[in-house]
Amino acid sequence: MAEKPEKQNLTWAQLTKSLCAGGIAGAVSRTSVAPLERLKILMQVQGTEKVYTGIFQGVRHMWVSDGIRGLFKGNGLNCIRIIPNQAIKFMTYEQLSRKISHALIDRGGDGQLTPGLRLAAGAGAGIVGMSATYPLDMIRGRITVQHSSHAQYRGMWHAASSIVAQEGLVALWRGWLPSVIGVVPYVGLNFAVYETLKDLIVKAYGCRDERDLAIATRLACGATAGTLGQTVAYPFDVVRRRLQMSGWAGAQSLHAAEGAAVRYSGMTDCFVRTIREEGVTALFKGLGPNYLKVVPSIAIAFVTYEQVKEVLGAEIRLSD
Repeated sequence: MAEKPEKQNLTWAQLTKSLCAGGIAGAVSRTSVAPLERLKILMQVQGTEKVYTGIFQGVRHMWVSDGIRGLFKGNGLNCIRIIPNQAIKFMTYEQLSRKISHALIDRGGDGQLTPGLRLAAGAGAGIVGMSATYPLDMIRGRITVQHSSHAQYRGMWHAASSIVAQEGLVALWRGWLPSVIGVVPYVGLNFAVYETLKDLIVKAYGCRDERDLAIATRLACGATAGTLGQTVAYPFDVVRRRLQMSGWAGAQSLHAAEGAAVRYSGMTDCFVRTIREEGVTALFKGLGPNYLKVVPSIAIAFVTYEQVKEVLGAEIRLSD
């Protein structure tokens, strides 16, 4: 009779290490691609009057307009947001995948998650992490778009108080719905593809486990996972950014109608008007710099996460 697989539980020390590793991974990966991240957002928001026409032109325009600080505008707030976001996301993924594994063992299985179950766990983790930190993403988007010559917000707290005072508390969650919808394929595919690719390579080359894989191999797996997830979910990201800027005077120089900043009534209205006025390709604005950023960003995030866990002595890894 086959021996029943042993259940593995996380201790509070391991959970803390997982949180630290996830936060560090997020901050390192986002800072490394901050200029491309800002350019992507600017291109997503702009209308038919294209201020940013390409990657090199866009980076040069940011440099000329705001200097070196312009390339990293909003990155500090992004790191403040991404540290708890990534920490919560990675920890939630480990907890969800572990609960699913335990349920499989209780039903007589070996506890190994299928790609579909990994996708579900990843999507759930992404929604929890994103929802917990969404107001920070909304504020970061506004600060990222504004130009230094006519900045409306002096910092995070000033932006938050101004948005609440002028647009109401609910404005901090504007664009949340398309974000949730987009998180399912994005984060779900990230985790599912990343873990599945590693398993396939381990089996194909007869490795003992994933720790035998070279960092370059894990980078390639992370890059492939991130590119696929971003492509599928990208239109929802464009709509999210446009809803965050909806009716805001600070975005008027990028996208205006009848002399005022474009205002959308909701997700459906944003999708319909964007396609009608700018064509279907508008839903993929900024995809060029996004591809350049997603490869190092996702890959660095996954590898940094696992390397930091090793340094901290965390016994449990993503694939466990």
